[in-house]
Amino acid sequence: MKVKLQEIAELVNGKIIGDESSIIRGLAKIDEAKNGDLTFLYHPAYEKYFQTTKASAILVKTGFDKTRDDIDYIEIEHPEKAFFTLIRNYLTPKFPLEGIDKTAFVHPAAVIGQGTALGKNVIISSGCKIGDNVKIFHNTVLLDNVEVGDNTLIFQNVSIRENCKIGKRVIIHPGTVIGADGFGFNPDEKGVYHKIPQVGNVIIEDDVELGANVTVDRASLGSTIIKSRVKIDNLVQIAHNVIIGENTVISSQSGISGSTKIGRNCILAGQVGLVGHIEIAENTILLAQAGISKSIKKPGKYFGSPAKELSIALKLEAHLRSLPEYAERIKNLENQIKTLQKEIQKANK
Repeated sequence: MKVKLQEIAELVNGKIIGDESSIIRGLAKIDEAKNGDLTFLYHPAYEKYFQTTKASAILVKTGFDKTRDDIDYIEIEHPEKAFFTLIRNYLTPKFPLEGIDKTAFVHPAAVIGQGTALGKNVIISSGCKIGDNVKIFHNTVLLDNVEVGDNTLIFQNVSIRENCKIGKRVIIHPGTVIGADGFGFNPDEKGVYHKIPQVGNVIIEDDVELGANVTVDRASLGSTIIKSRVKIDNLVQIAHNVIIGENTVISSQSGISGSTKIGRNCILAGQVGLVGHIEIAENTILLAQAGISKSIKKPGKYFGSPAKELSIALKLEAHLRSLPEYAERIKNLENQIKTLQKEIQKANK
């Protein structure tokens, strides 16, 4: 990377305070930046690094108190968003993979699009349809009749079982399993569990990203559906027949039980758990470790287990923390009442 500060400012539509001809050779965090780097500052927690950073230039909010004259500045309303734009523009990895490796297996009945690349030991089974410019890295297995849309990126050691459909521009990180059997068992009169065949599939729509070691179970009947632009973190479990609405974000270690429907534009923070057969309204935020035991029909923020609206949950939490104090106050009041009762008894004699 070797870019003039002026070019960077034009790209993010920012205002330069300093030398617009300065050369930027890298992007870095404010506490790790060195001479030639551009960094950014948007959160008060990181202002402590401002006086010691070795960066040559810094993205700051408009009106920031620029007390150092040895740094060039770019003023902008949202420094963090501008910085991420620069990362995408200058540092996005290319993930080089070309052609079809000689160790890959492509079934004669599979269709492979133009510009698609397959890594070592990739298996493309009968009836698969792979779009154009797809990259599938090493040891990934696609069973029969899997469809993958154009410009999708599938990293190593991914398993996609039969009849599942992956959209365009999807990113699937290592170790993810799509289309494993849903957890379907039925006990007989003796309490012995018998497997219910899981004969549905998984549909992942366009522009979805799945983190590492995500599991998306196939439907028992019909489809488990992850709709467009959903982003899912590592180690998330999505059970059979779940439907996740567009533009929803799910953080690590969350688990969604079978047949639950999550609306559009929701946020599930880390370790959120949802029971099965419920619905979550669009624009709902479920905070970390929330346990969702029933449907949420009113958009808002929810916290706790069982989850409650955030304002109520915070009040309850405050009272819980005060229980020792309450217990002591109650004990004192009881003692006072006993004392008054004794005094009343004496007065009545």
